[in-house]
Amino acid sequence: MASHVLPFEKPLVELLDRVAKLRASLGSDPTLRHELERMEAQAAVVARMIFADLTPWQKVQLSRHAKRPYTLDYVAHLVEDFMELRGDRRFAEDAAIVAGVGRFRGRSAIILGHQKGRTAKENVKRNFGMAHPEGYRKAERLYALADRFRLPILAFVDTPGAYPGIGAEERGQSEAIGSCLAALARVGVPVITTITGEGGSGGALALAVANRVHVMEYGTYSVISPEGCASILWKDGAKSAEAAERMRMTAPDLLRLGVVDRIVNEPPGGAHRNHEGAAKAVGDAIEEALAELEVLTREQLVDDRYARFRRLGAVKVGT
Repeated sequence: MASHVLPFEKPLVELLDRVAKLRASLGSDPTLRHELERMEAQAAVVARMIFADLTPWQKVQLSRHAKRPYTLDYVAHLVEDFMELRGDRRFAEDAAIVAGVGRFRGRSAIILGHQKGRTAKENVKRNFGMAHPEGYRKAERLYALADRFRLPILAFVDTPGAYPGIGAEERGQSEAIGSCLAALARVGVPVITTITGEGGSGGALALAVANRVHVMEYGTYSVISPEGCASILWKDGAKSAEAAERMRMTAPDLLRLGVVDRIVNEPPGGAHRNHEGAAKAVGDAIEEALAELEVLTREQLVDDRYARFRRLGAVKVGT
């Protein structure tokens, strides 16, 4: 666990380790309960202090934390009877995007999202959450399935971007993403996307042409990574922190600019500290959005989605 601790997290992690050890000792010494409650309260205060004033770059680091819950973690907590559907029926299966059908709080739904790995072997299999064209063509196949059977689409975004390799370009990466955008824009069912970690470029947008776009409290969403932006603007990747600040890519700025519709609060210390708590918050937000959207007709859902994206970038000029 220590290898996945960010520098600004260390005081909290050390305190949480002490809390865990004290909790483990309760069985042999019940008199320690008062001390445990005191330390838990102290940990909550420390967490609020540390996370109340994070810089944009620190939030970027949190969005990429190796212990954050990924799509399959949310599926495990929120979806019953999940059946994964693999392959694009054209070229191959892409494990960087998982997709399937299941039941979300009593509703049948299509669920899909980017999937990273926990180990080096898993990350090679999942390509670090960077999908190939076949991953996006699989997603488009699921969009058509959702439209045919009138199933809402629940998408989870967590990717640095689409895979930029030669093979991906040869197989039509940009066309696959563009086709995804068009297909998702015209489906006549509710589409709700949650940015659970980092949302990078068109690789994220292919799953985010939605009626409602939610972002986790420490999630990020941008057209390029801070490192890429710094390399282009200043020819210096060391200016990533400055780029992250100027790009307005963190949740509060995204909400203020209308890029997202809701911020989903994370448990104290971040989603990576409490997968179950994070999943419940995400599920509650999705359920509320579904309740709003389910009353709309097919045409109204498409119009709602169109109007949402037309509002992006609109500027009011004072007289």
